[in-house]
Amino acid sequence: MTVSTTLRDVIGLDNRLPQLAGSTLVLIDFQETYRGGVMALEGAERALAAGARLLAAARAAGAPVVHVVNDGGAGTPYDIRARVGAISAEVAPAEGEPVVVKRFPDAFHGTELEKTLRALGAGSELVLAGFMTHMCVAFTAHGAFTAGYRPTVVAEATATRALAAPDGTVLAAAVLQNAALATVADLFGPVAATVEDLLTGA
Repeated sequence: MTVSTTLRDVIGLDNRLPQLAGSTLVLIDFQETYRGGVMALEGAERALAAGARLLAAARAAGAPVVHVVNDGGAGTPYDIRARVGAISAEVAPAEGEPVVVKRFPDAFHGTELEKTLRALGAGSELVLAGFMTHMCVAFTAHGAFTAGYRPTVVAEATATRALAAPDGTVLAAAVLQNAALATVADLFGPVAATVEDLLTGA
């Protein structure tokens, strides 16, 4: 099978991985929502553990950290006022780390994210991780790219779920995961396979 040239290569965009110390870490929707029940994700626990390692590395490097949560309202699986919608303890915000509330997949849309990044003195480099890969992670990468940032997604620290395709076939979570990451890497930004790859620039 022939592999197409990425749009990033066609238009000459840089595919290097950023230095974490010179980036801002944006953790997207690491909420209890995705650890069980109707929105449970395949690989959620592995991704959360990777997200915790990434967060620890960012703090150690002195990188700014922004937490994003999706608020679906009272009584929903995304109720941020209830345990079901809370940020998981493994990646809970430390004192002084801002939390941005969103209601759309793109964390830049109708939120305080860009204002928060400016207040933190963030440069162009953003490192993204969280849930769900095909939805809020990919759409936030798109939003970041459109806003002039250079997002990098850490694949290991993301996860998604199986979905039905329009023709009725089931797309396994791993297939949708890879497709979403390939979409990001085609244009919006580099993808680091693991936390360690990001830290070493592999």
